[in-house]
Amino acid sequence: MAGSLTACQNKAWMANPNPDAASMSAGRNHMNGITLSTWNHGLTANRAGIGVLNGGGTALDAVESGCRAVELDCPDMTVGLASRPDRDGFVTLDAAIMTGEGRAGAVGFVRGVVHPISLARAVMERTPHVLLVGAGAEQFARESGLEVQSECQGCDAVGGACLSPAAEREWRAWLVERQYRPRINIENHDTISMLALDKNGRMAAGSTTSGLAYKMHGRVGDSPIIGAGIFVDAPIGGAICTGLGETVLRTLGAHLAVEAMRHGMTPQEACEHAIARIIEKNGNSAEYQVGMLTLDFHGRVGAFAVQKGFTYALGESLHDAPSQLR
Repeated sequence: MAGSLTACQNKAWMANPNPDAASMSAGRNHMNGITLSTWNHGLTANRAGIGVLNGGGTALDAVESGCRAVELDCPDMTVGLASRPDRDGFVTLDAAIMTGEGRAGAVGFVRGVVHPISLARAVMERTPHVLLVGAGAEQFARESGLEVQSECQGCDAVGGACLSPAAEREWRAWLVERQYRPRINIENHDTISMLALDKNGRMAAGSTTSGLAYKMHGRVGDSPIIGAGIFVDAPIGGAICTGLGETVLRTLGAHLAVEAMRHGMTPQEACEHAIARIIEKNGNSAEYQVGMLTLDFHGRVGAFAVQKGFTYALGESLHDAPSQLR
């Protein structure tokens, strides 16, 4: 286990609250640990996580609590059951959670599960597996006592029947032309991903999402794939991703960043290295967004994106990440 955080780290952060792209460092942004999350709704996640850390909870508890908060209230309709659906009118959800000790759990293509992040944690803690998908994951959710909206499950369900009013309006408007062109920093920011480091030096990561709006039915992105959307390895650090999942899957972006830190890069350098690899392998970088955040066990933070517009929350403050394309 990495050592506990120090008061010196907190002073370093307070002296430099807006670090530039070349060198981003942060100590504790809260007395009991660090919370780091993607996008504006990361503030909601971080506030929940900070409350857990204040009460003596672990980084794992903080990540689960933060992700659960956004699953219940995501104004941009990209996380949780009130999200935009796939092209057939069904909301399908993915989630993953991981600790620095290498424990991990994930779920993919689940319907009706109110808190996929808690289901992912249950997979990690109550089964010998890492990833459960579809009907089997939903069955395990019910067996575990997690809340499942049964009316939104089953092959006989009608597309659009279980959508929120706002999601149904947008889906029916989309059906008129059926053009699939994700808008940068809108449909591309389809995730709440979160890292936490607690006062005892334990780190965890989590991610939960409804995936890209109007995706093909059955599509699963990077979020529930360990090493792609999230990765943590003590005593090195952790990384989380958001954006167009296919580009991250092709490079295992989170794992790539953590391995870069293992070989001596700072968290910021690791983010930039991983984003450069994503661009190199996928091309057409003007057509997609990927944002990445990193955190090491010294409390240093990195943030970088393919395009401008990626925001992230560090503690209770919101920041714009530097990007490859200006």
